[in-house]
Amino acid sequence: MSIRPSWWFAAAALGAGLVLAYLFLPALVVIPVSFTDRSYLSFPAESWSLQHYRQLVESPVWRDSLLQSVAVSAVSTLAATALGCAAAIGAWRLGARMGGLVRMLALLPLIVPTIVGALAYYRLYIDLGLLDTYTGVVLAHVVAATPFVFVSVGSALANFDPRLEQAARSMGARPLQVLRRVTLPGIRPGIVSGAIFAFIVSWDELVVLLFITTRNVYLLPRAMWDGINENVDPTIAAVATLMILITFICLCVERLLAHRKGKRESP
Repeated sequence: MSIRPSWWFAAAALGAGLVLAYLFLPALVVIPVSFTDRSYLSFPAESWSLQHYRQLVESPVWRDSLLQSVAVSAVSTLAATALGCAAAIGAWRLGARMGGLVRMLALLPLIVPTIVGALAYYRLYIDLGLLDTYTGVVLAHVVAATPFVFVSVGSALANFDPRLEQAARSMGARPLQVLRRVTLPGIRPGIVSGAIFAFIVSWDELVVLLFITTRNVYLLPRAMWDGINENVDPTIAAVATLMILITFICLCVERLLAHRKGKRESP
């Protein structure tokens, strides 16, 4: 006996599709614009051209800012993943009261408005001498990205069976061995998902960069911002398309890992 979906279910699905289209489709406008054959932002007139993608590779400003962004995002992701994973495991092992306090502190960067955090970084970095330095940028990105790792790893730990650790300890495994061979492999999908989101956060960060960097540290979002203010170059559309593509690939990898995890856990 087949069950036909009711009309309200179809209406809800249509509404959800329209909302997603409203949120997603405007961002796709930059893709055809990036292939324009003109020297200003416009849709391709006579033919599609890759000249602005070549400019992205050949221009020292765009090329160097892209490489700097990749390097900073990679370092920030590694540090945020380590800190977020350690904090999540620590909160998981603590009691309900102390664990709740740790969770509140770990999620605090998500609560504070970005502009407030940027002002705080600016004032603090003046005294520490970290303005316009890679160290200062990495520290700011780590603070912003760690909560995402914390949430992802915490969700994985919620489904982790602590009896596996007890069994390993009963067989003589030391704490570090239990962590390395039992706990971390058991929550690997959550760690990888958190690292992906951490990379995306660091890759797209702009507001803090506007406050704590000038020219010594010139990342891709800052280059795009300056390009919009000084000269609306279609290369910006090519850069935006590249950022959308990288973000989309990261999200697809995260969804693939979550799907595989669900298949393994399903009976």
